[in-house]
Amino acid sequence: MLKKLNIILYLSFLVIYLEALTKIFITKSSSGIFLTILFSIPFILILFLLTNIFKNKGNKITTYILTILLIFYYGFEFFFHRLFSNIFSFNTLGLASNALDFTNIIVDIVLKNIWVVILYFIPLILLIILNKKLNFERANLKWLILSFILALIIYITSLFCLFINKNATYSPYNLYYNINSEIKTVETFGLLTYTRLDIKRVLFGFDEKLNIKEELPQVEEETPPVEEEVTYNEIEIDFDTLLANETNETIKDMLEYFKNSEATNKNEYTGMFKGKNLIFLLAEGFNMIAVDPELTPTLYKLTHEGFVFNNFYSPVFLSTTGGEFQATTGLIPTQETLSNWKKLKPTISYALGNAFTSLGYTANGYHNWTYTYYSRQKTMETLGFTSYMGCGNGMEDLISCSWLPSDVDMINATLPLYKDNTPFVTYYVTVSGHAPYAYNSTGNSIALKNIDYVKDLPYSNNVKAYLATQIELDRALEALIEGLEEEGILEDTVIALVGDHYPYTLTIDEVNELSDYKRDDIVEVNRSNFILWNSEIETTQIDKVGSEIDVLPTLLNLFGIEYDSRLIVGKDILSDTPGLAIFSNRSWVSDYGTYNSGKFTLKDGVTLENENEYIKEMNTLVSNYFTLSSNIIKYNMYKYLLG
Repeated sequence: MLKKLNIILYLSFLVIYLEALTKIFITKSSSGIFLTILFSIPFILILFLLTNIFKNKGNKITTYILTILLIFYYGFEFFFHRLFSNIFSFNTLGLASNALDFTNIIVDIVLKNIWVVILYFIPLILLIILNKKLNFERANLKWLILSFILALIIYITSLFCLFINKNATYSPYNLYYNINSEIKTVETFGLLTYTRLDIKRVLFGFDEKLNIKEELPQVEEETPPVEEEVTYNEIEIDFDTLLANETNETIKDMLEYFKNSEATNKNEYTGMFKGKNLIFLLAEGFNMIAVDPELTPTLYKLTHEGFVFNNFYSPVFLSTTGGEFQATTGLIPTQETLSNWKKLKPTISYALGNAFTSLGYTANGYHNWTYTYYSRQKTMETLGFTSYMGCGNGMEDLISCSWLPSDVDMINATLPLYKDNTPFVTYYVTVSGHAPYAYNSTGNSIALKNIDYVKDLPYSNNVKAYLATQIELDRALEALIEGLEEEGILEDTVIALVGDHYPYTLTIDEVNELSDYKRDDIVEVNRSNFILWNSEIETTQIDKVGSEIDVLPTLLNLFGIEYDSRLIVGKDILSDTPGLAIFSNRSWVSDYGTYNSGKFTLKDGVTLENENEYIKEMNTLVSNYFTLSSNIIKYNMYKYLLG
């Protein structure tokens, strides 16, 4: 039996080693080690049973197959996280297949992390070395039955451990039963247990639970005297009647939460842009590190004039589609939420296009890549852009759609299509800034096109290639402003721009080549610009923290659009609501400090009387924002509440 134990020891090493790599390279946290090991033991025993189904040769083949499958799965999760800053969920198989279309990007990422790939294959190398020393003969029935019973006992024991510190926001109990957080679940239980929970939730459904017992964060502040009555961005909704007639507990919790939430105030900026046109750009790979007075002068101008947001973040949530969902809906895009957005096509009343068309605006959406990418032929309609053109449904007749298309060409070709249909809201999803960042026609023709502008700069080649792609965006904005001015509508048009995400194929060291301060790879790597510009307004500096989910409500308030701010988790940055930026691993930045991987760091010069209570309340608020965003889409709450 001793030789057979070697198989168990090998399988134990295989699982625990791969879980250790997950903690080192993905969660970057040592927390949850005990529960990870405890919950892994039943899996190890199940693997032991699977390697005892056949005789010697069959069991050997099974061991090799299981080893290879686990290595590839754990390795896949590493690269998925490296690209998208999150753990893969089976909710988003369609989105993952979109990402895999860019095989040159995947190859580039693999080559940059080849030493990590080698580490993941250590168990297979060890299995090959120990091949002749392991006995693959089937164990007797007694040991198999004992292994099965032991797996059940340990699994039941592990469930009792969930009740330790049960009431904490991200307690093991809540993560197991109430909250769907990919990163925190992996951090607490390991990747195998997360995968089991994820598959179960995808197959049988799962409703996250709101924590409506905790009060929202209250921080003592000096409030200036109010000279006139404050009004709020809210509409009249009879929550009491809705609650009395509702039987679904998840919906009842949401109604209760909305009812007791505080709306954002109308303010001196409310209606400032009423009646003006809006051109909104979701800029591929744009980040503030690309802004340079000589290299990208138009970006520099627009980020230093108009409203200047000094503490703005564009958090990565599953690539471009996550950035798009944040900016156009004001909600947080979990993988389940994005999947439901595309699958269910819910009503999103306050989405960018819908909000403006309700005022009689013409709404046009343009994308200079495949129009069906990320199912935009479905999602653009939910955002209110029924007039939507991309490569494959009209754009190919106006510009060259060969990879990579030019943002300049898209602007020049489409401006004549809507310039006379005022007032208009026009939404651009750009693509010229896309990775990979290299100088070749097959990988990045835009970088090659603009190589002369960057070739002598003192940066690495990848960084120079990135800057070259952002020059194309800068030229597109220049063409847009010139075109609007020629048509005599520049002063009546507002330009808004955010990046869909930072250039995540660059390493953090490459990002820091351009940054004026040292960034970490979880929170500060996402710091960026929110351009909000009109040629006629004075420059206004905004120091409050904001992020992508705050863009929509800020625009709604500025354009004087009536909406209920309680129904959007993002908040008007220009209101007096405390600032908050939320990231995919549930870290956050507030006006008081940064909470990152379980550690809170106060900003310089800021004090809090009860820091621990503040952290607890903020974690509850962030968790509820994730839950609300998910359930608003799943239960089509805007149609439910607004018709």
